[in-house]
Amino acid sequence: MTVFRFPLSLLAGFVLAGSAFFWASPALAQHTSEIGAGVGVMNYKGEVSPQFQWQNSRPALTIFYRRDVSVPVTLRGGITAGFLRATDANVEGANGGVPPLQNYRQLHLSGGLVEASGVVEYNFLDYHNRKDQHRVHFSPYLFAGLALYYASTTVTTDNLALKPAFDRQGSRVGIAIPAGAGIKVALTEHFNVGLEMGARKTFTDMLDHTGDQSPLLVNSHDQDWYYYSGISVSYTFYQILCPKPYGKDKTLLR
Repeated sequence: MTVFRFPLSLLAGFVLAGSAFFWASPALAQHTSEIGAGVGVMNYKGEVSPQFQWQNSRPALTIFYRRDVSVPVTLRGGITAGFLRATDANVEGANGGVPPLQNYRQLHLSGGLVEASGVVEYNFLDYHNRKDQHRVHFSPYLFAGLALYYASTTVTTDNLALKPAFDRQGSRVGIAIPAGAGIKVALTEHFNVGLEMGARKTFTDMLDHTGDQSPLLVNSHDQDWYYYSGISVSYTFYQILCPKPYGKDKTLLR
């Protein structure tokens, strides 16, 4: 199973570059928070789909709450739900056809997944500094965090000889590590759109119920992944911070 790798040196360079920008920026004069919703697709990578395959994408949706804790850092909590689907027939071998193993197994995966997550976002531009209303306000960002998921899946095979062992269904609760990247664009003072793609690494090989099958028919040494990619719309709330002298004595604001 292929594992996506991101060069640590490149990531460190991005973070340092973004930090340099924000160190030169003035301190926050306000706190912002957002509520939003999005639609997209969910995807799975595991025994029935050893590589990420766009044709396995199925509908998904998400709702979230986001709040800034500093100029570059925001926290986000969300709930995401979607469908999962994969089939051995979509796996492409070296010669362009279905590999012999998948052609023999003829597995199909279907089901759904619900996730509750909390992530930290690192923004590379000052997304909420909107003093100049005549330019586009946007920021690319990276995110990582922790998620709790509930997955209910069914696996079947068209090979009659394998049906007693491979036809299974069930549910599972587990922990996943979400990470990915996106971009936020402010359409107005309050309304924003976002585009995001993220991977979730699980710590199980049983999303597809195949981790305990014969090693002659499955790879039991890799764990399963799932993905969410989508577009979102959010609404921003502003909380203006009082200068310290006013914060200590509210009567000065009268």
